[in-house]
Amino acid sequence: MMKNYKHNINSEIAFIHLISKKKQTMVAALGVTVGIAIFIFMNSLMYGFEVYSVESLFKSTPHLRIYKEEHISQPLIKTSKTDLALLTNPKITKESKKLINPNLIIEALKKQPEVIGVTPNVSVNVFYNNGEAQVTGRTSGVNIEEQNTMFQLEQYIVEGKYSDLKANQNGIILGVGIAEKLNVRLADNISVTTAYGVSKVMKVVALLKTGVTNTDKTLSYTNISAAQQLNKQGASFITDIYVNINDYETAKKLIPKFKQLSGYEVEDWETANTSAAAANKIRKMMAMAISFSIMLVAAFGIYNILNMTIMEKLNDIAILKAIGFSGKDVIRIFVKEAIVIGLIGIAFGLVLAILLVKVMGNMWVGGDIGFFPIRFFPKFFGLGIGFGLIVTTLAGYIPARKAAKLDPITIFRK
Repeated sequence: MMKNYKHNINSEIAFIHLISKKKQTMVAALGVTVGIAIFIFMNSLMYGFEVYSVESLFKSTPHLRIYKEEHISQPLIKTSKTDLALLTNPKITKESKKLINPNLIIEALKKQPEVIGVTPNVSVNVFYNNGEAQVTGRTSGVNIEEQNTMFQLEQYIVEGKYSDLKANQNGIILGVGIAEKLNVRLADNISVTTAYGVSKVMKVVALLKTGVTNTDKTLSYTNISAAQQLNKQGASFITDIYVNINDYETAKKLIPKFKQLSGYEVEDWETANTSAAAANKIRKMMAMAISFSIMLVAAFGIYNILNMTIMEKLNDIAILKAIGFSGKDVIRIFVKEAIVIGLIGIAFGLVLAILLVKVMGNMWVGGDIGFFPIRFFPKFFGLGIGFGLIVTTLAGYIPARKAAKLDPITIFRK
């Protein structure tokens, strides 16, 4: 009973302290509010950029690509550097890109627990022609339904339907940048030519806009059979197998497993896009550094405010100790005050963070980005709440513990 009584008295004293100096309480809560809001806002900003860059990359890039390494022809007789080689002009061997038994590999990959999507691909460098206009690019021969499942193509189709490609063997889905340069529209015919001397007249069945300028100005999709014809190859010719997995960040770890499974080279998305991967790592490091800096600055700010608040109440502490309150009671009173201030600051901080993220997210940047790529991340709101509670509790405990050790007679003399 005595314990509960003291607990109630401590809580009542803490409450009286808070409401007796409302301005001081709100200033302390405001320090928490600003710290929490900036912490959530900056993390949402940095990780929003990261998510945007990764999503842009995966609009046309798989998590893993299985392919056959090109082999360069070797001298028939191996000689030393000083001797004359029998074969003096090594070249890439013919049909070196062709995968053997690709369908068996695809079936084996689909059975793997990490895999969420697999699709064959026939890649070929082409020239898009319309009258005198010509654009250099790359076309991917695909199974359009599987490609849509892996890359959500339907989200980026601005004219026509992606499914129309399946019904038209000589159809082509063009990037909007290519269509603009060639001045072609939906249902127009263009000529597609390769370095092998093959030329095909193809009908534009849809226009694609990924928002990535380089992709929209070079990439197109055709049926696998059309791409095989452009490569002067038969129906069994497949150059790549695209694989998507549950967690793209684990792609590098799966390379040895998929190499053994397929018997071919495996390239992860980071290796294929070294610059983009490096930029993502830099952004992550910056986000961690900024988050730590914000937490540190906010923690010191909150500590200073609560420390000043407690130091101003030394007379109250002296009176409490003089009438029989122990040092532990004093600590409990001020820790409770700090927690209440923290909860008030956290509540307002969350509201302020939501407003900041919404306002920034509605700002139009233009270009490939569109609206500012800031997003809501629940984990940062959770971290903000946890950070606020820990910091305010410690910020209240440390000066309260120090004040609780003071002799009330010394305080009265001052």
